[in-house]
Amino acid sequence: MSIKRGGTPFQRYASFSLAVLLAACGGGSPGDDAASGTLPHDRPALVVQGAPLSDNLDQTAPAAPANTFAATAVTGTAPANSCNAGVWVAGKSYAVGATVYYAPNGRYYAARYANPGYDPTISTWFWAAATCTPISAPTPAPAGNCTAATWTRGTYYAAGTKAYYPANGKYYLATNANPGYDPTISTWFWSPTTCGTTTTAPSPAPSGFPFTEAQFNQMFPNRNSFYTYSGLVTATSAYPAIFGGATGKQEAAAFLANIKHETGSLVYVREVNQANWSHYCGYSNQYPCASGQQYYGRGPIQLSWNYNYGAAGAALGLPLLQDPDLVARDATVAWKTAIWFWMTQTGAGRMTAHAAIANGIGFGETIRTINGALECNQPAGSIGNNQMQTRVRYFQEFATLLGTTTGSNLSC
Repeated sequence: MSIKRGGTPFQRYASFSLAVLLAACGGGSPGDDAASGTLPHDRPALVVQGAPLSDNLDQTAPAAPANTFAATAVTGTAPANSCNAGVWVAGKSYAVGATVYYAPNGRYYAARYANPGYDPTISTWFWAAATCTPISAPTPAPAGNCTAATWTRGTYYAAGTKAYYPANGKYYLATNANPGYDPTISTWFWSPTTCGTTTTAPSPAPSGFPFTEAQFNQMFPNRNSFYTYSGLVTATSAYPAIFGGATGKQEAAAFLANIKHETGSLVYVREVNQANWSHYCGYSNQYPCASGQQYYGRGPIQLSWNYNYGAAGAALGLPLLQDPDLVARDATVAWKTAIWFWMTQTGAGRMTAHAAIANGIGFGETIRTINGALECNQPAGSIGNNQMQTRVRYFQEFATLLGTTTGSNLSC
C-alpha cells in the first residue's frame, strides 16, 4: 500500500521517520518538508518486497558517493631490503605484521591489523610507518681458477662447495653440508681454502706417473685445496713402487677410488664426527699416546689410532705420535700416510692393498684390507654392502678415465 499526504498522526510520523532515513541514505537534509510530514517528490523511494512506498515517486536511486578511502593501484618493484618487503598491491590481503614497500613515496609500512589491501597512506588505522634497511647487491666473487659464488646467508651449500666471503675477501670450502651458516663462525661446516686469481695450466705428469693433474682435477673437481696434486706426486717418493709396472694405472684408479670414498671426494681432512675424536687412544707399549694429543682420522686414508700414527711416523721419519695434526697441516705428509698404509699394512685383510692389485687378486681385496667385515660379506641392501658398491663404482669410473681395465673380483 502507499503512504499518502495528510492522514492520521501515525501516518504523518511514519512519513517523517522515513524522510530522515532517506536523507541518511543520500537524499539530502529532510528540511521543512520532513518537519511537516510530507515527502518531496525529488527524493528516492524505499522499496519493501518489490513494492514502492509511493506510487508516484521517482524510484531510480542515485549512484553511491565515491569512497574516499578506496586504494589506488600502484605498480613498481621493491628494492632489496632487510624486511623482505614486497611492493604494496591494492586489493591484496595483508596479515598483521606484514611489511610492504609503497612505491609512490618510497617508504615502508607495517600492517597493524589484517586488511584487504588498504592504502597505507590513507588507512592509517591499519598501517604504521616502518623502517627497512636497503640491502646492496652481493659483491661478486673475483675471477679465479675455481668455481666459487659469493656466500649468501640462508643459501644451501653441499659438502665440497666453495664460496667467496666478501667481508674478508677469503674463500671457504663447505666441509659439511649446511643451510648457509657463516664461514667465519661455523668452522665445523666450513674450512678456509684458496682460489687463485688467475687460471694456471695443470702441471704435466712426471715421467712414468700414471695420471696428469688435469685428470686428477677431473676426478676431484670440488676437492679441498689442501689435497694437491703436487703433494701426491712428491709423496710417492717414499714408496716408489706404487703405481709402477704394468698395473700402474689400475693401481692408481684403485688407490684414488678408495681415497674418494674415505674423504667424501677429498673434501674432508679431519674426521667428521668430532664426538669420536677422543676415542682413539689404545694401549700400546711401543706407541703410547702422547699427553694432550688426539689420534682421530686425518688425511686421505683417515689415519686413526695412536699405534698407527706411531708406526707411520717411524716408517716415514716423522714425529706423528707427538704431533698427529701434522697429517692435517702438510699435504705431502698427508699423502705419505695414505701411501704408507696402502703399501705396508694388511689392515683387516690378508694382504696389502698394493699386493692385491699388483698380483692380480682384485680390487675387492683392497676393500677388505681397508674396512674388512664392515663392508665385505654384507647382505645386499645393507649399509656396508652399499658402501662397498660405491667404492667399486668409483674404481670403474677412474679406470675408464685412465684408460685401463678393472680386472676381476671387484667386490668382497
